[in-house]
Amino acid sequence: MKLPIGMGMRFTQPPYERIPGGGAPGFSSRWLLIAVIIGLAFVVLNLVRSAYTDYLWFDNVEYAAVYIKTVSAQALLFAVGAVVAGVLLWVNLWLAHRQSVGPAAPEVPVEMAAALRRMLSSGILFGSIVLAVIFGSVSTGEWGALLRFMEQVPFGKTDPLFNQDIGFYVFSLPLYRFVQSWLLWALALTLAAVLGVYFLNFSIRGMGFQLRRAVKAHLLVLGAAVMLVVVFGYWLDTYDLVYSPRGAIFGATFTDVSTLLPALRVLMVIGLAAAVTFIAGSFLQGIRVPVTAIVVWLAAAIVGLNLYPAVVQRFDVEPNEFIREQPFIVNNVRMTRQAFGLDRIEEQQYPAKATVTDAELQANPGTVSNIRLWDYRPLKDTYNQIQFIRLYYEFQDVDVDRYTISGQYRQVMLAARELATERLPVEAQRWVNQRLQFTHGYGVAMSGVTEFTPEGRPLFLVKDVPPEGSVKIKEPRIYFGERTGNYVIVNSNTPEFDYPTPEDQPVYTSFAGKGGIALDSLFRRVAYAWEFNDLNIVVSSELTPQSRIMYRRNIADRVQRIAPFLRLDKDPYIVVGDDGKLYWMQDAYTVTDQYPYSQPYRQGINYIRNSVKVVVDAYDGSVTYYVAEQDDPLIRTYERIFPTLFQPLDKMPAGLRNHVRYPEDMFQIQAEMYLKYHIMDPQGFYNQEDLWSIPQEVYYDAPITMQPYYINMRLPGETREEFVLILPFTPRNKPNLVSWLAARMDGPSYGMLQSFRFPKDRQIDGPAQVEARISNDPEIARQVNLWNQGGSRVIRGNLLVIPIGQSILFVEPLYLQAANLNFPELKRVVVASGDKVYMAGSLPEGLRTLVGQVVAPPSAPQPPATPGASGVVGTLRQEVERLQQAIRALEQAAKLMQESLNRLTELSKQ
Repeated sequence: MKLPIGMGMRFTQPPYERIPGGGAPGFSSRWLLIAVIIGLAFVVLNLVRSAYTDYLWFDNVEYAAVYIKTVSAQALLFAVGAVVAGVLLWVNLWLAHRQSVGPAAPEVPVEMAAALRRMLSSGILFGSIVLAVIFGSVSTGEWGALLRFMEQVPFGKTDPLFNQDIGFYVFSLPLYRFVQSWLLWALALTLAAVLGVYFLNFSIRGMGFQLRRAVKAHLLVLGAAVMLVVVFGYWLDTYDLVYSPRGAIFGATFTDVSTLLPALRVLMVIGLAAAVTFIAGSFLQGIRVPVTAIVVWLAAAIVGLNLYPAVVQRFDVEPNEFIREQPFIVNNVRMTRQAFGLDRIEEQQYPAKATVTDAELQANPGTVSNIRLWDYRPLKDTYNQIQFIRLYYEFQDVDVDRYTISGQYRQVMLAARELATERLPVEAQRWVNQRLQFTHGYGVAMSGVTEFTPEGRPLFLVKDVPPEGSVKIKEPRIYFGERTGNYVIVNSNTPEFDYPTPEDQPVYTSFAGKGGIALDSLFRRVAYAWEFNDLNIVVSSELTPQSRIMYRRNIADRVQRIAPFLRLDKDPYIVVGDDGKLYWMQDAYTVTDQYPYSQPYRQGINYIRNSVKVVVDAYDGSVTYYVAEQDDPLIRTYERIFPTLFQPLDKMPAGLRNHVRYPEDMFQIQAEMYLKYHIMDPQGFYNQEDLWSIPQEVYYDAPITMQPYYINMRLPGETREEFVLILPFTPRNKPNLVSWLAARMDGPSYGMLQSFRFPKDRQIDGPAQVEARISNDPEIARQVNLWNQGGSRVIRGNLLVIPIGQSILFVEPLYLQAANLNFPELKRVVVASGDKVYMAGSLPEGLRTLVGQVVAPPSAPQPPATPGASGVVGTLRQEVERLQQAIRALEQAAKLMQESLNRLTELSKQ
């Protein structure tokens, strides 16, 4: 069919009138060229500036080699991707243009035809360059896949279907898949662009699309290339069957192996035959043979990939599902347990006697004296009320850790006092204040987990500014933290605010570390003024050659910028080192979604290891990556890629290694996977007859899912207390306890997971049942109702499930908070075991009541009293305790009197 230019419309006059000097009216190609050059120059300069400042930053943190390796890989991929895409596109478009150009149709003006050809020629060149840049840019995102592929370390384990090392799936298959997808898109766009060039040139000539021999050969060769890439994709699809989500379990199932796998192999043969047919068809008359090949290929794909598997699944697998899927269920369970480290869990029975006894309390003094009454959520509000010192300080988070204080191994809670410049008065929020003067936070607050004052406040082990207490801090300044999102400049002519004094005479300081980049030249100042869009960095007379700019001060941003291939735990925590300095510890994970047959977690990953512990100096921002799991092939691969980035864990100073924790995010993921994958029997797994769940607790007045919690305790069979992370489990849709999982983290036991299962011949109350008993207890309910009146509110804190000896103890703190002020105070402690529930004014009192006799669980050490005042403090404390006991006696008497009055009222009515 003949298709004239303009879709059948004839031009009766030139599309525009010529004017002196040529060109369209009001338009100059010269100015367009200048604008394009200026724009490109700006883009290039911006890239150079960004690369320069990034290099300065990486050099400052002593990881310039990491930056150079990363940028080099990105540049290589960009160059290869851009050149291949550009050459592929330009050669094919040039060939198409050459084979289709010819005299213009009579109805097309000569000048217009010439202009259109020039535009087409320029468009071919310009389009090739643009698409080359796009494809090159897309390629740079795969720098990690390329480096992992080049430096891969075998897992030493194989998948059960193809017997390939798992490293093939984790390191090689993702790169192969990217190459296949990249080539398919490049060839498809090339084919579409070639068709467009042929169409335009034939239209200018006033012809319909002419499938001449040269044109046909060109298109069929491109079609053959596309078909070969499709065949390559089918080969990859065979290995992707180990990620199949179609059957009873994740991974290749009976239908996948018996139908899809052979279908893909048949399609590979058909695709290769079709490619050969396309090439042969370029020498034959007509297009019947290539069209037939396409029809056969499409029919085989529809039948082999859709109809045949559906028939087998419906009429063979579904009526006999367990028999067909049993070996694949075994594969899924085994591989999932490997991928999430569940195969490391040691399982044992836990007797769970009815009620905790006096002997068990006395035999576990370290556990009893470290029962955590302070919930981190209300405690953060309390810290921010009584330890923030000034409006511009804030505690972002409260962490749980353990320290040896005065010779005793104690669980503590602590938080960093960080700077919040946005809280300065509005008139003080000036550039000099926010960037030069208020630069850092100061110190930490630390308190015991069990003790509280008669007013319901924590007893501090470290407090105030400058910090004082049982743990000595020599360098309290915090330039790098969790809420340090802005940049600051130190060592300027403006003195840095250090800390306030009671007399409101501020103390000033200057930075003496190596952190930050020196602004010792105008060039650097201009570069960073551009980086942060802040002209003050150039024009301010307060800056000197000794000034240093600090940025990326947020812990997560800092760690992630250096090692973007690591996934970070959501909770970095502050540590006071033996050297008196403050450090942040950040757990980091190696993850992948390419582990064969492993069930994905809800975030998409199906393999995780806590392979890296990162330490960040809170003062100078130095970052050190320690390898905590040398057996992980992923981290060993990254060690080969970046040999200067990682250090072995035994290089970590002992004062920091004593504070390494098993991370909560990792434990949470493992616990959630264990709810189902503790079942190893394929029949039981298929029937899902023993699924577990994470229990519910009450926080404030609402039920929430219980979170894992750290605790000092002596595990069954051990001789001493240790710091562990635990979480109880209940059966699915049932409230009773069925098991609890513990992660150990002290000394050589670090990383060990133990599961303690309860007897199945009797019921052990779970957290929801204990919460219900607490809510239904008359004395507790009366006290809570009384407190909830008059503008106050009761906060029910964490319900802790604490294994002691061979029994289970439940402890829940009750806080009282005013309605108009976030200032919770710890007022009561609820203890429960077996069928007993008691509320008391302190934990020792509650435990004495629980066991029915006077028990003297060891009291936790108190913070040192003011010199010369110990006798007075002790006397006051005794008097306050007597007063509390008298008040509770009066409350009990009032309760009995009320019950008597109610009884008399009932008798009078009768």
